[in-house]
Amino acid sequence: MAEMDYREAYEREHLKNADMASRIAELESKNEELTWKLNRIKNNPLWKYSKPARDVMHWAIRQKDRVSNCGGVKGVIHKLDYKKREREAMKQFGTESFPDEEQRKLERETVFERPVKISILVPLWNNAREFQIEMLDSVMNQTYENWELCLADGSDAEHNYIEEICREYAAKANGRIVYKRLEKNGGIAGNTNECLKLATGEYIGLFDQDDILHPSVLYEYVKVINEQGADYIYCDETTFRSGDINKMLTMHFKPDFAPDNLRANNYICHFSVFSRELLDGNELFRPKFDGSQDHDMILRLTDNARKIVHVPRLMYYWRSHAGSVASGIGAKPYAIEAAKGAVSEHLRKHGYDHFHITSTRAFETIFRIRYDITGNPKISIVIANKDHAADLQRCIASIFDKSTYDNLEVIIVENNSTTQEIKDYYSELLGYSYEEAVSKLTVCKNDGGVLRSKGSKALSGKVTDGSVSVVTYHGEFNYSAVNNLGVSYANGEYILLLNNDTEVITVNWLEELLMYAQRADVGAVGAKLYYGDRTIQHAGVVIGLGAHRTAGHVHYKQHRQNLGYMGRLCYAQNFTAVTGACLMVKKSLYQEVGGLEESFAVSLNDVDFCLKLRAKGLLNVFTPFAELFHYESISRGLDDNGEKAERYNRESEQFRQKWAKELEAGDPYFNRNFSLDRSDFSLKIEG
Repeated sequence: MAEMDYREAYEREHLKNADMASRIAELESKNEELTWKLNRIKNNPLWKYSKPARDVMHWAIRQKDRVSNCGGVKGVIHKLDYKKREREAMKQFGTESFPDEEQRKLERETVFERPVKISILVPLWNNAREFQIEMLDSVMNQTYENWELCLADGSDAEHNYIEEICREYAAKANGRIVYKRLEKNGGIAGNTNECLKLATGEYIGLFDQDDILHPSVLYEYVKVINEQGADYIYCDETTFRSGDINKMLTMHFKPDFAPDNLRANNYICHFSVFSRELLDGNELFRPKFDGSQDHDMILRLTDNARKIVHVPRLMYYWRSHAGSVASGIGAKPYAIEAAKGAVSEHLRKHGYDHFHITSTRAFETIFRIRYDITGNPKISIVIANKDHAADLQRCIASIFDKSTYDNLEVIIVENNSTTQEIKDYYSELLGYSYEEAVSKLTVCKNDGGVLRSKGSKALSGKVTDGSVSVVTYHGEFNYSAVNNLGVSYANGEYILLLNNDTEVITVNWLEELLMYAQRADVGAVGAKLYYGDRTIQHAGVVIGLGAHRTAGHVHYKQHRQNLGYMGRLCYAQNFTAVTGACLMVKKSLYQEVGGLEESFAVSLNDVDFCLKLRAKGLLNVFTPFAELFHYESISRGLDDNGEKAERYNRESEQFRQKWAKELEAGDPYFNRNFSLDRSDFSLKIEG
């Protein structure tokens, strides 16, 4: 018997490998044919002579694509409206946000229980005179006065004026400015480490020589140190040009601490202040990561931190000029490899031995991280269905035809279908008469039993190995109850909730979801979903967003090629929730939190589920590298009027009551400066 099982397993594997080899051979043949055709075109004299005309044509196509990538004319109008709103909102984050005399007096006279000294480290090297003065002034103008400015200067002889300026400011700073002229320039890492040797404060702040601080930033930081026990603090920031902080280029309003975001993108950056204890005897900046020394440092120190606090105010002004990182990563290309090295070391520290880091289309230092899959666990794909044979057939066909991961089973939870078409399709999937089999099942409450396909059968060009089941649910439609029933029949270690109106796009979608779901610190993992017109339906869920102030999808209706706010459509990141239309989770976790809450019969059950996972201290992850079409609400219709609207209102109220504390606090991954009325990361406009 064992020998027969081994032989069958060998034959299945052989068949799978043969199928893969056939596909590769077919693709190689097509590639060879296309290469030959392309070379024939390029060698044609007419092709060479027509280059000017082609250049004009390509320019026109690019303009058309830009309109298309914005979502057509409506999208262009939306983008112009967005930019107009940003220009209007921008006014409240420049000098208008600086404290007036009354507020300055209030902040200056505030007595904190812990009036910690903050040592601000500024490595100097050949700084421009005006930049040096503006940087020093922004520290001198702080409303919180228990600070120390530590300056280590590696400038050459042509820039002796830097020392003169620093000593002039030190003379009027009552001992709070410490200056050291270095014998040689040690780069950003070396010079900053020299600054650290001068520091005597309990907290350390990192400040670039050509940037500017908001006058209240130290006050706000000491406030969260006292109120929350913060030992690592950062704020929002902006780049600016022409020496005027009101002429902002890119305002970066950040999420609260998000480990997956930080691994993929050094979003924390400025203005980092942290307890000196976090250094734990280690050096601040490591020269081997010069160019990305701050990313390395932030990864190490946030690992050590007990309380990381994000102050959601724009309080750091990053000057953009020739040669600065703010003007483009091209100014320092070695930073790319340094950043990859820093992330690699961090991942190894966390026990990941096999991973692959690549740059994304958003930016060279915004990364895609591929984690290694541990083992070969079975994935149970649970699909609720009523009628809609064509939609289900498209969904099932895309799973078996496109997925490269094959240790899976599909559990269809049938809920009161009436059409002969769907019954015939069930019979095709199972390999025997569905109607006849159902008639023999004993109905127990809403559970009519399970029908499993027999043996190995061909489906959409692949062998299913009896991996399709149909579970019958006879009660009134309840999305949560239907899926909970399906999960109870699942044999897999992982559950994937999937809508019947989806279609797989990326062949390794299951691997992309599984690589996160297998982590001990992760709860739910969600995919990037598109409407049929390739605009975004789902790219992460934010609580409090939308008219009902319950939850909403960000980047909604943006084009597939859109990079997203600060490149956020290009890397895996943490969100409060992901949609149940495509959600993977360990079966053990699903059961541990009680599955989907059945009092949320149709809406918000997925968000509620994700919040239950977060309440256990787990992270939820959205990845843009698992992509599917989602022809939303084909099977059940939209909740926009009548009874459906009333039900949605009831469930919304229930959600607001259950998660009132979380809604009041605000979504940690959606900056409070963003409008909750829009999904495009538009800023709130005061007044």
